[in-house]
Amino acid sequence: MRANHWWMTGCCVALLALAASRLAAGDLPNPLRGPTALKDEPAAPPIAAIEDKDVKRGRAYTGQPPTIPHDIEKYEITHNVNMCMYCHGRVRNAEFGAPMVSATHFMDRDYDFLAEVSPRRYFCTQCHVSQEEVVAPVKNTFMDVDQILERERASARQADGKP
Repeated sequence: MRANHWWMTGCCVALLALAASRLAAGDLPNPLRGPTALKDEPAAPPIAAIEDKDVKRGRAYTGQPPTIPHDIEKYEITHNVNMCMYCHGRVRNAEFGAPMVSATHFMDRDYDFLAEVSPRRYFCTQCHVSQEEVVAPVKNTFMDVDQILERERASARQADGKP
């Protein structure tokens, strides 16, 4: 047991020494920093434009809050005012063609319905976010459950010799 402990300690020290030498040489790959050396501060990227397409997006998982398909930079959301509810509330949503907030937003923590939006759901940007027009710095390989199941079904059909 004691020899095993010393062997593991030696491996850790060797890995740390290797990492430190690569760090000092500056040859560690880092796609998020780009070509900027580790000792230098990279220039801040320009502020991205807010996507303003007014298109309803799909959701990646059950229960995901919908994203906001328009710019909300000048929207006021305080304890006195909620600009989102001007268009998305029960009274004017049809007039503006905006989807009404979900019935869950009118429930209290005991699942009783309220006449107005629940205080727990009043500050929309706690859950809902606008999207920015950016290129992802790291490739996204996320697959939702439907894509995984379809891939498995296709693989099973191919194994059975079916198209």
